[in-house]
Amino acid sequence: MSAPRWRFPLAERLVAASVGPELTSRRLLLRGLRPSDFLAWQEVRRRGAGWLLPWEPLRPPGTPDIAESRRAFEARCESRDRERVAGTSYGFGIFRSGRFVGECNINNVQRGAMQSGYVGYWIDQDRAGRGYMPEAVAAVLRFGFEEIGLHRLQISIIPRNDASRRVVEKLELREEGIAQRYLEINGVWEDHIRYAMTREEWAARRETITAVWLQAT
Repeated sequence: MSAPRWRFPLAERLVAASVGPELTSRRLLLRGLRPSDFLAWQEVRRRGAGWLLPWEPLRPPGTPDIAESRRAFEARCESRDRERVAGTSYGFGIFRSGRFVGECNINNVQRGAMQSGYVGYWIDQDRAGRGYMPEAVAAVLRFGFEEIGLHRLQISIIPRNDASRRVVEKLELREEGIAQRYLEINGVWEDHIRYAMTREEWAARRETITAVWLQAT
């Protein structure tokens, strides 16, 4: 495994973060979103609003709708860049043959004794069911454990969100139980099933996950 990047000097981290890491899998490219991605991102979000919004937190009152505001989208990209420099969050747009199809992120990275992060993801409704999402998550797991040196990654899913649960089931992530009223989703404090993987589990399953999801055929 390569040396975790979070151990590098700050100056080197700043240079790397100015571009951001690019991850590859069997069919996908994952990279940080840029202001130039706005129209593609907007089209997917507009078309899939009914598919996506029921599973997301409500937009805070008085804040712009990012899907309708280029300036707000640009501010979001800048915020993601700052978080990446600080090492607190890593956001990736998912691209298939150059076309934007979704996002997969490591959020709320905690160092110290925890060395953990939380993975979140969503995909274009028209691209669901093709195995893109578990493939993207596999690439992000590899990045989290091998590139930034995390020890644990968690994914939390509303029990009735069958599409999201299929992703972790395909990857055979360990289920840890239900956290009651864990997150506010669409205005309701929802229970979530917690799934997780540790660095030790990744090491034990790395070859299999790589062969199934990450290596080009």
